[in-house]
Amino acid sequence: MKRDEFTEMRAFLEVARERSFTKAAGKLGVTRSALSHTVSALETRLGIRLLSRTTRDVAPTVAGERLMQSIQPHFDGIVAGVDAINALRDKPSGQVRVVCPDDAVDLVFRRRLPEFLRKFPEIGVEIIVDNGFTNIVDKQFDAGVRLGEAVARDMVAVRVGPDVSYSVVASPVYLERNAPPLIPQDLTNHNCINLRLPTSGSLYAWEFERDDREFSVRVEGQLVVSNIGPAIDAALDGIGLAYVPTDIVQPLVEVGRLKRLLLDWCPLFQGYHLYYPSRRNSSLAFSAFVDAFRYKGQ
Repeated sequence: MKRDEFTEMRAFLEVARERSFTKAAGKLGVTRSALSHTVSALETRLGIRLLSRTTRDVAPTVAGERLMQSIQPHFDGIVAGVDAINALRDKPSGQVRVVCPDDAVDLVFRRRLPEFLRKFPEIGVEIIVDNGFTNIVDKQFDAGVRLGEAVARDMVAVRVGPDVSYSVVASPVYLERNAPPLIPQDLTNHNCINLRLPTSGSLYAWEFERDDREFSVRVEGQLVVSNIGPAIDAALDGIGLAYVPTDIVQPLVEVGRLKRLLLDWCPLFQGYHLYYPSRRNSSLAFSAFVDAFRYKGQ
């Protein structure tokens, strides 16, 4: 159907429903004379009168009634389809892709993700674990997660968690064989579990702070891993000392499976932030995701 034919059919149907050119013109947002011209053009093209016009009333002819019954279901279907699309527009749906370091899965997402997925059943979430500095634009992620001081200045950053502290931990079995370190420099005498940084390929230097002085210690040991989880497991197995987020190992510390060391030296880092490029037309799904995980304090 050509555009003019569609306009003519819609104009006729509205007049036939309202039985008034004036009321139909008001609903369609056109003048009465323009509407009358459009319906007349349809009648001329079909070669048959569709409406009986009097000074007081407008009514479909027999041919008009038949045409009205034929086309009305199709126009009703169009209206229903548009309403359905509008409902989807107003209801968050779609896919959200996020990349984050492995400990952020526990510290940021694990507790709040089940509630979010229940609340928004039409939203799918994909979380990719990567401890490197992934380019979220090149890899087509909606957002990434990093500690606050590591977020690039050209990104929008939304805080999604409290400050993060790290602890040096060891198992009772390891400490039975080795005297605990009293200062960070003592770590050079211990078997430490190193973390390989995927972006640079170097080993992560353990960070410490004392009297407002920050410094790092490069440790050595037999085992190198690429994720926090295996480092904790290795510490539990008595292989050596691990440098890990305090909140993740605290339950193990409380039951005595691990012991925190160098408590007065371990620093506090600015909490995790969700970061993403500035975008004016973010999807409802992504906006809902950001709002759900925004850190609101204790």
